[in-house]
Amino acid sequence: MAFPHPDPLLIEAEVFTSLPPALRRPAARSYWADKNRRGAPVDSFIEGPSFDLQGNLWFVDIPFGRIFRASPGGEVELMAEYDGQPNGLKIDAHGRIFIADFRNGIMSLDPASGQVETVLGDADSEGFKGCNDLHFGPDGALYFTDQGQTGLQDPSGRVYRWYPDSGRLDCLIDKVPSPNGLVLDSSGHTLYVAVTRANAVWRLPLSQSQRVVKAGLFLQFSGGRAGPDGLALTRDNGVVVCQTGMGLVWVHDALGIPIAVVRSPKGLGTTNCAFGGPDGRTLYITESDSGSILRAELPVAGQPMASGWGLR
Repeated sequence: MAFPHPDPLLIEAEVFTSLPPALRRPAARSYWADKNRRGAPVDSFIEGPSFDLQGNLWFVDIPFGRIFRASPGGEVELMAEYDGQPNGLKIDAHGRIFIADFRNGIMSLDPASGQVETVLGDADSEGFKGCNDLHFGPDGALYFTDQGQTGLQDPSGRVYRWYPDSGRLDCLIDKVPSPNGLVLDSSGHTLYVAVTRANAVWRLPLSQSQRVVKAGLFLQFSGGRAGPDGLALTRDNGVVVCQTGMGLVWVHDALGIPIAVVRSPKGLGTTNCAFGGPDGRTLYITESDSGSILRAELPVAGQPMASGWGLR
C-alpha cells in the first residue's frame, strides 16, 4: 500500500550571514552558559529573528543580553546591550520593538537610542517563570509564552495574551510542559504553540469569548536534544516548525502534513525563523550553535508578520 502523501521536499539551506569575530565573545563567561551549558563557553546564542519595515533583520543574543540588526546585505551591527536574557523579538505594525526576556519579562527597545526597558514585568505582582517568545495578533494583542524551567517534570508553563495599549492581560493556559514559539492562524481562531520538552506542537482553539477550548496535540516529533522551538505561518495557514537539536525546519500544510523540510549546513541549533524576500518565500533561520543566520527558498509563501516583510 502506497503512503497517502508524497515525501516532503528536502531543501538545503545556505548561510545568509554570521556574527563577525568582533561581535563574538569566546573568552567571556556568562550566567546563561553556566546554568544552561554547565559552564562550557559560548561566544553567542542567537534567537528571535524579525524583519522591520526597512528590510533589516533583527535578532537577539541570549547569554550576553545583546540585540543585533542585519542589513539586507547581511552586515551585522550591535544595536543594544543590557542586563538581561533576551529570547524572542517581534516588531509591531507601528515599528515598535518588543522582547521576551527570560529574566525581566516583556521589554521594549527604542531603536534610535538603544534603550531597553521593561513594559510588563509580572502578572498582577506574580513574577513570570521566564518569558520565551512572542507573536502579534491582527488586533495588536501580544501573545507570549512563559516557559521558565518547565517540562514533563513540571507541566506548568503558561501562555498569555496582553494588550499593550489597554494593559489587559489574560492567561490563556497554564498547564504546558515548556511552551516556546507560538503563532496565530490567519483567522485569529487558533493559536499554535511549540511545546519543546514534549517534542510537540499544540493546537489551542480560541472560543468566541477568547478562551482556550479543546486544546489538543497538532504535531508530534521524536529524537533530537531539544524539540520544536520557533514557529512561523505560511500564507496557506501551514505551520513551520524549527526543530532545534536536529538542524531541521519542517514546513507543514494546514492539516499538519509535511510538505518540505529544510536542512542546516551548519550546526543543529535551528532555533527560530522569519519569512522575507520579495515574494515572501525566503525563510531566514537562526542557527544558534554557529551564530549564523541561514536562508532557504520555500515552495510556499509566508503569512505577513505585523511589521511586514522587510522586502528585499
